[in-house]
Amino acid sequence: MNTTHETSPASSPAGQPKPGHARFPLGQLAATPGVLELLEQHQANLFDLLARHASGDWGDVGAEDAHTNDQALIHGYRVLSCYTLVPGDPDTRVWIITERDRSVTTALLPSEY
Repeated sequence: MNTTHETSPASSPAGQPKPGHARFPLGQLAATPGVLELLEQHQANLFDLLARHASGDWGDVGAEDAHTNDQALIHGYRVLSCYTLVPGDPDTRVWIITERDRSVTTALLPSEY
């Protein structure tokens, strides 16, 4: 599956990403079998997570990693988001990584990295 998103201003006045406003292109989309199984088990929608990622909602990363992602958009580095499907359960974490050249975005489990 191949998708592109136009870059547009994505921050609200409070500095929070606007849902649905892509800040960078995702390129080719890929997902591992493990993450697809986890998403199915928890009835989660991968496209919702991809939309959050593209809009700059980095999920469950710390402040330093969120800042690193924001800088990565400026300087052309890899971007990593983390979403926990069941709060407090680290076994339900989904990582979404967009490569530095924005050619590929992959959804995977941390254990598959």
